Amino acid sequence: MDKGWSTNIIALGCVGGSYLLEGQLAGAVRNAGLFALSGAITNQLAIHMLFEKVPFLYGSGIILDQFESIREALKTLIMEQFFSPEKIEAFVQSQERSIDLTPIIQQTDFTPAYDALVLSVMESPMGGMLGMFGGETLIAKLKDPFIEKIKLSTIQIAQSDSFMNALNTHMHQGSSTLTQTIGEIVESRLAELTPLMVKEMLYSLMREHLGWLVVWGGVFGGAIGIVSAFLV
Repeated sequence: MDKGWSTNIIALGCVGGSYLLEGQLAGAVRNAGLFALSGAITNQLAIHMLFEKVPFLYGSGIILDQFESIREALKTLIMEQFFSPEKIEAFVQSQERSIDLTPIIQQTDFTPAYDALVLSVMESPMGGMLGMFGGETLIAKLKDPFIEKIKLSTIQIAQSDSFMNALNTHMHQGSSTLTQTIGEIVESRLAELTPLMVKEMLYSLMREHLGWLVVWGGVFGGAIGIVSAFLV
């Protein structure tokens, strides 16, 4: 079972079990359950709002809203990091028929693309809530799988027939023309990346880690509930 729903069920169990108890202990357990349920559901909703538009809730659907900026960051990274005129010219001089860019892609630092994603999320209305539970430290767990996904996508672009044909055709026409051609191919391939595809990719990466937001929301909520019960 999903850890978020498990947290909700445990919180509900505490609320139900409190009615079998008496006195201050019953109140403490009931408060713990109610506060834990409140914290868990709130964070569960926040995670949902990262990916989906929720009517009347400002800031929801931030991944979809920032789709264009994420895609543009990927294009800039690809063109500046390993399809720059200097790198292309070096390859043109050393290769005649085919070029394997996989080693360069594997060594390329894709951190700027990841940073663009983190910045988009942290500057959204959800950033403050995420900050309460670790913020960028929590999202940092997504860095390696996210970068791996982007590397695989870039390698697929570099190994595509259209890319290799354009590379061979324009190999001796100057690096500026070749850079422009590659840019057009990269842009056309990235244009195939839809908001839904980006959302699904990020959701599959973030679901496991952001699920802990729900758990910790329940834990901290429960702790606050217990303290409040004894302060009353």
